[in-house]
Amino acid sequence: MQIQSKLIDKAVKELARLPGLGRKSALRNILYLLRQNPTQTIELSSALVDLVENIKRCKVCHVHTEDEICGICANPQRDQKLICVVEDIRDVLAIENTGQFRGVYHVLGGLISPMEGIGPGQLTLAALEQRINSGEIDEILLALSATAEGDTTNFYIYRKLKDLPIKVTTIARGISVGDDLEYADEITLARSILHRVEYKGS
Repeated sequence: MQIQSKLIDKAVKELARLPGLGRKSALRNILYLLRQNPTQTIELSSALVDLVENIKRCKVCHVHTEDEICGICANPQRDQKLICVVEDIRDVLAIENTGQFRGVYHVLGGLISPMEGIGPGQLTLAALEQRINSGEIDEILLALSATAEGDTTNFYIYRKLKDLPIKVTTIARGISVGDDLEYADEITLARSILHRVEYKGS
């Protein structure tokens, strides 16, 4: 697909880098933007620049936020002694949508995956250990996807914590094995949170 305009071609190449977008889809979106009021495209580009310049990670839980500490961690109504460990911000949003969890979170930023070259050192596991070693945590809820990578990460965390006086639980497997947490319906996810079970490391 040869595009005569260098400016359009450049925009298409950049947009096509996004997951799920090939060159045809990218071109369709670029042409759509060109048909709209220029203000719309300028506002979109401004929002993206603002995102890059101002979004950071919460110093406590590592979720994306524009503040030093996110709203959940800073909320005195949340149970700071209960930490829900998740892969990324999409899982935080999925659990928050159930309205059933009143603790706080810890975002790992991925899962242990030897096949992809991702080890414990590339995740925020050291920061999680620091939070636990503060002595103010009663329970760790492992809410990772029911995949081989999720189970490997669950077991790694469990091995690190099993000798500590901390309750380690995992969400009940109303979530099907092999499913990503973000795609679970809210009722199933809510029940999994409410009926969480103690993690046995098996």
